Amino acid sequence: MNESSRKKLLVVDVAALGWKLVSKQQPPGGIVFKDIETIFPAVTSVAQASFRTALPPAGHGIASNGIFLRDLKKVLFWEQAASLVSGDRIWKRFRERSRRVGMMFWQQSLGEDADLILSPRPVHKHHGGMIQDCYSQPENLYASLSAKIGRGFNLMHYWGPLASRKSSDWIVAATKTAMTSPDLAPDLLFSYLPQLDYDLQRFGPNHPKAAKALDALYAMLLELKSAADSAGYDWLVFGDYAIGEVTQPAIFPNIALREAGLFRVRKIKGMAYPDFFTSDAFAMVDHAVAHIYCRTETATIAARTALEKLSGVDEILDRAAQKSRGIAHANSGELIAIAKEGTWFAYPWFTGKKEAPDFATHVDIHSKPGYDPCELFFGWPPPSVSTNTAKIKGTHGRPGARVAWTTSLPMNFAPKTILDLARIVRDWCDRT
Repeated sequence: MNESSRKKLLVVDVAALGWKLVSKQQPPGGIVFKDIETIFPAVTSVAQASFRTALPPAGHGIASNGIFLRDLKKVLFWEQAASLVSGDRIWKRFRERSRRVGMMFWQQSLGEDADLILSPRPVHKHHGGMIQDCYSQPENLYASLSAKIGRGFNLMHYWGPLASRKSSDWIVAATKTAMTSPDLAPDLLFSYLPQLDYDLQRFGPNHPKAAKALDALYAMLLELKSAADSAGYDWLVFGDYAIGEVTQPAIFPNIALREAGLFRVRKIKGMAYPDFFTSDAFAMVDHAVAHIYCRTETATIAARTALEKLSGVDEILDRAAQKSRGIAHANSGELIAIAKEGTWFAYPWFTGKKEAPDFATHVDIHSKPGYDPCELFFGWPPPSVSTNTAKIKGTHGRPGARVAWTTSLPMNFAPKTILDLARIVRDWCDRT
């Protein structure tokens, strides 16, 4: 099909598709990647919210993969409500003209202004374990896709010690099915492939397993390209962040804040649980970026002093500095700390196994007030997860990261950032 006659578009966000990685190993099959600067902080939820709104975090309010609800004094990670993302969607006028939009496995997609939605949504049982399931709109979408693919989506392959390319294999199959099914095919379809991220965090971007993971990704992209071409879709692929090599020990900002008397805990059966109701300052960590929430101006000054003593901290942004970076928002911390290249922020405030809360050795992405990449490794005994931060070999989030992108769309200018890519898709929506 001639590109000029295509009226549909597939947009694929690939986790960890960094330019340095791709430049050493370009794909076969006619796909040619170029480099572009991603958003800051360079993490999944921020990048995806920025893409769907063409706004920086200061505009859409997603400043991290987590959010601190100041009124409730509660940290929540990986919340999925679309209402968390402020701002008009780039497809607003497109959908007003009765064009159909689909989102598959994008963060904060539940309740989105879209016709087709698919996102993991397990049910956690009261006495342990979970019922694996996906939220879908229309309601029977997940069941229909699973029947056509021949199996359901296995959440164990999406995150945790068993996370692997099998998660992306299923998403590729679901995306192809959606594009090629007349009763489903949206005019604009967003999809997400997470698989590359796992081994890059486990082993680092220079490990042979990273190259193997990239080869597997290329095969998936060629499969999607072929399906898109056959179904009359243009396509755009972009990376949301680039993973750098971890060469230094992890940073523990909450231990520093606790030692300074700013972070407080509740002792329950010897375990130290965070007390956000009385803490003067604490760090909500997310890879190489940490949001520091402070109760008072005095606490903000004391927190900065405590964190500046940590050797792995590169920068600490106050509100004025955040404004210049496009991240000044009520959801951001009073301070934002950026780790030096080669290291990252770990969430623990405890220093020994006896103090560790019960969730520390479990895959528990909602209880931990910070991202925990150690969940990618088994601890002892299995099925517990590791608490050894030395195992992590790759991280991301720092400003200035360059990622890879490619598209079949004709270009009138060379985009410089992923916000430019979002504006290109918005323009496509407006004229198509």
